[in-house]
Amino acid sequence: MQGVQIVLFLVAAATVVATFAERISVPAPSLLVVAGLVVGLLPIAEQIHVTPELVSLVVLPPLLYAAGEELSWRELKRVWRPVTLLAVGLVLVSAAAVGFVTAMLTPLPLALGFVLGAVLASTDPVAVTALGRRLALPPRLQTLVQAESLFNDATSLILFRIATAAAVAGGAVGWTGIAVDFVRLAGGGVLAGAVVAAGISWVRRRTEDPVVESVIALVVPYLAYVSAEAVHASGVTAVIVAAVILGIWQHELTNPGIRLQLSAVYGTLIFLLESVVFSLIGLQLPGQIRELSAAERSWVPAVLAVALTLVVVRVAWMLPLSAFQQWRRGGRLRPSWQVPAVVSWAGARGVVPLAATLSIPLTTSSGLPLPHRSLLMVLATGVIVVSLVAQGFTLAPLVRLSGLAVSPDHSQAEYVRVRRRLTEIAAGYIEQIEDLEAAPPAVLAHVRRSLQAQMDLDQESEDLTGAYGRIRRDVLAVQSDALSRMYADGEIGPETHRRLQRHLDRQDQRFTDT
Repeated sequence: MQGVQIVLFLVAAATVVATFAERISVPAPSLLVVAGLVVGLLPIAEQIHVTPELVSLVVLPPLLYAAGEELSWRELKRVWRPVTLLAVGLVLVSAAAVGFVTAMLTPLPLALGFVLGAVLASTDPVAVTALGRRLALPPRLQTLVQAESLFNDATSLILFRIATAAAVAGGAVGWTGIAVDFVRLAGGGVLAGAVVAAGISWVRRRTEDPVVESVIALVVPYLAYVSAEAVHASGVTAVIVAAVILGIWQHELTNPGIRLQLSAVYGTLIFLLESVVFSLIGLQLPGQIRELSAAERSWVPAVLAVALTLVVVRVAWMLPLSAFQQWRRGGRLRPSWQVPAVVSWAGARGVVPLAATLSIPLTTSSGLPLPHRSLLMVLATGVIVVSLVAQGFTLAPLVRLSGLAVSPDHSQAEYVRVRRRLTEIAAGYIEQIEDLEAAPPAVLAHVRRSLQAQMDLDQESEDLTGAYGRIRRDVLAVQSDALSRMYADGEIGPETHRRLQRHLDRQDQRFTDT
């Protein structure tokens, strides 16, 4: 079977599995990993070879961009302190813990154990976002989990470079070298992402062509990644920074029609990429196991021990952090189990650790094969698989058990309340037009009736053209601006904001397309 046929087969199979996962209400990433494991046992799997470039350059940038664009800037400003502690401190502690546990339980030397720790220390934004879409977490908690997974990659990449230099190149890196690496990777990535975001925003402010906008949206993550990597900075950081900045400016850079089209285009792309990449994670493990030597066959206890170590370290880190946050908000210095448990269990590993795993060098600086590389690959991929399967299938029940989930009734009540508020704002705008005598009274009466019909039945049958259509579009623009202000002021949550913005955009298109 040719390479193109294999890729098409994987895309088709992964799409079917992902669709089936939605029907039975299970997390698609976890089911896709299981499907990948099954395919990996088939003879066809021997012809499938995943390269580091395929994951890090082709698949990863758009997935990271979509995750970063979904991040709530308002909520991020509220949680930046705990995010910093998790993205830096927890990564360092997790990498060290995994390194020592691996060295005790496997033939890997301590230096390679630290390489494994650096690979697995950071949570994965793609996996966390994909698993979290079906969870009704409070906005601040959802942002905390997503932001941590987005911003801990720079720390992990620096650790990976240091550990690789010590274990593979046989060299040592001093504190000066660590500081230089941090500035180059993290600082360079931030700068590259900001420059790309500024350039793209300048272009997008001067075009309203939906096709051009779609092409720009597809190119941005790759442009940010390649630009940063070209100057030896962190491509992952650049993509995330560009996504967050452009996400903040999205309302100013697009109109309703373009927002709807970009949502459809990116929704399709992300569905396909996630479907393939999570199945590829499971697909890798059987082949890697076949390459193990006889002395390395007892890898299962080590995988379970490392996976458990990562969770235990997260819980131990989260308990005092949660207690301190509760104390700062005026509560007692006594941690509850709910938030640490959910945040710890939500820290899944996925695509970013896979890309780092595939990039582990084949040889040492002397040209000899890297010892125990196959075992290192199996341990890393095995932990990723355990994380996605075990945590993925049980995260939703844990959230329900913790009582942290926002009830559907609460979300619906907020949605209805804000829709009525927007209708009142629209009525006030109509009164202003009436006072100014800027439109015929009959047309304004028609608009009032349509607004009430939209509130009651969410549909209209009137003529959408002429003065009526123009005023209705003006009313929708006023409502959209008011919705943005309510969100910025913290009156509504991100989910209600997204639902109502999409509703207003669809209404706008009814008048635009007429």
